[in-house]
Amino acid sequence: MKILAVEDDATTAGFIERGFAEEGHSVDVLRSGREALSQASRGEYDVMVVDRMLPDLDGLSLVKALRAAGIATPAIFLTSLGGLDDRIEGLESGGDDYLVKPFAFGELSARVAALGRRPPLQREDTVLKAGDLEMDLIRRRVRRGGQEIDLLPREFALLEHLLRRKGRVQTRTMLLEAVWNINFDPQTNVVETHISRLRAKVDKPFESDLITTVRGAGYRIDD
Repeated sequence: MKILAVEDDATTAGFIERGFAEEGHSVDVLRSGREALSQASRGEYDVMVVDRMLPDLDGLSLVKALRAAGIATPAIFLTSLGGLDDRIEGLESGGDDYLVKPFAFGELSARVAALGRRPPLQREDTVLKAGDLEMDLIRRRVRRGGQEIDLLPREFALLEHLLRRKGRVQTRTMLLEAVWNINFDPQTNVVETHISRLRAKVDKPFESDLITTVRGAGYRIDD
């Protein structure tokens, strides 16, 4: 794989670079968030390993900017900020995984390999539709009735998940695992909050609702 590591600590950066190079991967190491934004925007990498606490452009802002530009390269945050809220914030910014320092290289390697194995989008899956709503996964755009809807990265991911399973109920647990990569109950209302925000953008301004609450079960999107 071709990996971009964005890490300003020289010791950690060297450790990551040596480890992946020994496994036969091509590794570029950058210590500047702004430089990484320019380089990663080319879309040439298979996976990015991103430190959150960078000196010029922090890791969250870096990944958010890339997602806004339509760059879907999988990103794993590598950081000393290990609280639950920190992890949720990282995933909501557009990150695909989150690993807390100190870390074992074997675990980082396994997580990066898992991200690299994710299949690319098939052509028929690049545009998702429900009723008069259309989601363009390549351009990262959502429109309903010809009107463009501005979604945050996690709102986009949530809507994409529901559209891919149109007509099927998605439980809170399913959404936590698929959209936030959380396989336990964090005892927060993060799902409910994002569903509410999503409805405010894709349903309330229009005549009909697409997102349905199935009482006691979960959520579903219909035509």
